[in-house]
Amino acid sequence: MSIPLLIGSCEPFSGKSAVVLGLGRQLARLGVPLAFGKPLVTCMDDPLDSFPDAAPGNPLLDPDVRFIGATLGLPQEQLIPSLHVMEPEAARERLLAGDLAPGEGLALLQRRIHDDADRLVLLEGAGSLSEGQLYGLGLVQLAHALQAPVLLVHPWSDSRSVDALLEARRQLGDLLAGVVLNAVLPDMVPEVREAVQPALERLGIPVLGVMPRSPLLRSVTVEELARRLEATVLCCHDGLDLLVETLSIGAMNVNSAMEFFRRRRNMAVVTGADRTDIQLAALEASTQCLILTGAGEPLPQLISRAEELEVPVLKVDHDTLTTVEVIDGAIGHVRLHEAVKATYAIRLVEENCHFERLFGRLRLAVHV
Repeated sequence: MSIPLLIGSCEPFSGKSAVVLGLGRQLARLGVPLAFGKPLVTCMDDPLDSFPDAAPGNPLLDPDVRFIGATLGLPQEQLIPSLHVMEPEAARERLLAGDLAPGEGLALLQRRIHDDADRLVLLEGAGSLSEGQLYGLGLVQLAHALQAPVLLVHPWSDSRSVDALLEARRQLGDLLAGVVLNAVLPDMVPEVREAVQPALERLGIPVLGVMPRSPLLRSVTVEELARRLEATVLCCHDGLDLLVETLSIGAMNVNSAMEFFRRRRNMAVVTGADRTDIQLAALEASTQCLILTGAGEPLPQLISRAEELEVPVLKVDHDTLTTVEVIDGAIGHVRLHEAVKATYAIRLVEENCHFERLFGRLRLAVHV
């Protein structure tokens, strides 16, 4: 097991961490010893990215590595430190120096893989096929340097989604061990399995799973929204861990709003601070938080009712359009760092992915 397995994607936020969790849990259940790491730290806008271990002489552990390691029960010595942090100043220095080589980082990684010869090393790649090339650690570069098979996780919307997979197949060649099609609309799953999957197989793209789109895995905590919006939390600080799956804008009359809210679930509702009628209607629906824009303060009875129902109320200085843009940019684009998401991801992978061919490619002595 001295050859690692790379888990990559053609675009960011495709579901790599979810598949790593599900695959890792299956391998652990089959008795395969694991090590896990991310050669590149790629996301710097998360408050977890404080990198407390990044002092001289200490390993640089990406927050995803910490979370996945803890979820899979991997001890510290089975977590592989990252080699670089992708942040603007470091990128500028490398660009101006014309430094495109991985340097000793790749040699360190190769030695670590060699030292972990009794374990299967899972490595999560950067956000796309090209990301990380400035550091000499892009997915394709790593795959060829390590001669490591690659499992791609790719969101599938329609047949146009195949272009990225064909390009990956061209760049990776025989190192492409398989793909998991993710975020497929539930009513499209049967067609993708019955028609699209065989077509991809004929094109030399092994399909190891078809996973339906999950609102839960795309959800974002109220706390994360408050951070991104730089919002003031007016009540219910204990509810900041609630998960928001959808966004609703309360700009209509109250009767229309009530009918609309009834059809939504786990909402963040954005409305004006002066729209008490809309705010109260939203509280009686499946609302995870109220986000108030514009001048003025909410009425005391609104805060009182929100506290009764344990719904956080946030106040922002942004206008409604900016607020909506920030929330849209968060839903589906946050890290998988909640236990409830991890549990669901593991089950989703188990129910929808079949890794027997991958295990054979890795020459794992397992019986599934």
